[in-house]
Amino acid sequence: MRLLVVGANGLLGSNVVDAGQQRGWDVCGTYHSTRPAFDVPLAQFDLGDYEEFGNLLEEYEPDVVVNCAAMTDVDGCERDPERAQLLNGDAADGLAAHCDDKEVEFVHLSTDYVFDGTARDPYTEEATPNPVQAYGESKLAGERAVRRESETALLARLSFVWGIHRGTGELTGFPAWVRDQLRSGEAVPLFADQWVTPTRAGQAAETLLDLLAREEGGLYHVACASCVTPYEFGTVIAEEMGADPELLQESSMADVDRAATRPTYSCLDVGNVEEVLDRAQPTVREDVASAWNAVQ
Repeated sequence: MRLLVVGANGLLGSNVVDAGQQRGWDVCGTYHSTRPAFDVPLAQFDLGDYEEFGNLLEEYEPDVVVNCAAMTDVDGCERDPERAQLLNGDAADGLAAHCDDKEVEFVHLSTDYVFDGTARDPYTEEATPNPVQAYGESKLAGERAVRRESETALLARLSFVWGIHRGTGELTGFPAWVRDQLRSGEAVPLFADQWVTPTRAGQAAETLLDLLAREEGGLYHVACASCVTPYEFGTVIAEEMGADPELLQESSMADVDRAATRPTYSCLDVGNVEEVLDRAQPTVREDVASAWNAVQ
């Protein structure tokens, strides 16, 4: 299996590269500006230049392309929706079209932010998307474009992604910020009125490659099995660290002025991927324990 990872220097991309290497797959990748520290063939590639992607397919001749590259700055997307559409919508369309033309399997990553947050039960893959910000709109456009271009593409929606960057070995995302705040002894304000199903990047990468190995296509939700608030997530982190939980403070989304609206509830139902792979998705506590064991 030859795997081409677009966005290999990102958090998720680095984990897909590592997971592929651990399986003995032939892995190559692209990066935007900073070359990752992986001993695999790498090419610099600007996602906005997706029309040139066919040249990379000819050079590397992959069996599968996993697109982990995107514009993920939610507020940045709100301020520049045209660029968000270019990178998250148009580029997904272009990459999928190139892969379809060359009969290369395509994997594309999306987000829980395609939903508006009005539900109070985890969203299934069949739930109707209704994004409330430019980021979600652009990612939904990418989903729909990929589906138009390829009947066999694998799409996965992730949520609140965090984990260990496999190029640097550093903990990245929300838990790293909470850890650093707790270590400094500073108060940690965390939302108690937002609900998410955090996705650990390493676990997501393994799940994606397991789906690929089974030649699965279609749309799957890939996240942990726990629907939690950031405050509850922070409590798990504090307990794992043995830190003082009194430093955690409940706060509200309304306390922060941001350019883009966030859904108050975007938990994902992971029943489909559990059924296909015949195993439970980890709880947030299991994911945190796994990551802390790896960084000790």
